[in-house]
Amino acid sequence: MKHSGKALRAGLKLIAASMAIVLGVGAVCFVARSMASFLPSVGAGLLAAWLLFTLFTLYFFRDPNPATPAQPGLIVSPGHGTVDVIDQLKECPFMGGPCHRISIFLSVINVHVQNAPIAGKITSVTHTPGQFVNALRTDSAQHNENVLIGFESTESPGEKIGVRLIAGLIARRIVPFVTPGEAVLRGERISLIQFGSRCDLYIPLHYKIRVALGDKVVGGETVIAAKS
Repeated sequence: MKHSGKALRAGLKLIAASMAIVLGVGAVCFVARSMASFLPSVGAGLLAAWLLFTLFTLYFFRDPNPATPAQPGLIVSPGHGTVDVIDQLKECPFMGGPCHRISIFLSVINVHVQNAPIAGKITSVTHTPGQFVNALRTDSAQHNENVLIGFESTESPGEKIGVRLIAGLIARRIVPFVTPGEAVLRGERISLIQFGSRCDLYIPLHYKIRVALGDKVVGGETVIAAKS
């Protein structure tokens, strides 16, 4: 599957950078050991902290393969997390009118790779700079830095679906894997948000919502909506 392993490589880069810092500090402590007896223990403490950081990073950047349903007319969850908003927007510029909005909160313990909700073509990848308020706030999409990925459905030509990736208080880096014009399959990896954040899904009103507030969803797997 395309983009497999990108999340792990991002995590390994962080681990390598942190290891370089720890080794540098450890070298300084080793050289200065004769000057102060406590410096080696500082180096040992830093090494222990780095090992904990490494374990957390490997856990955070995990990237399981979803069991994506194959039935036609389905929209699957673009993110892993908890559904905390289900509403209708009177106007969504990308959708060209009213639409359903399903918002998913991603905590730091959730998988942070996002998946395509439908099979189709990427029509746009639009970055909007902004703030980094807590993503627990359901209105954070109005204020925070975000990336909107637009899709045109393969099953229903001309039908639009939007996925907005929203940065948070800790999450400050959104990494799209896709580019405009690229074809994707339902469930395929499309992006990575580093640390806790939010993901909004915009779908046409003729779809019937299949999830409820508080539901735990799995990216690329859980059915969010189906054609009524």
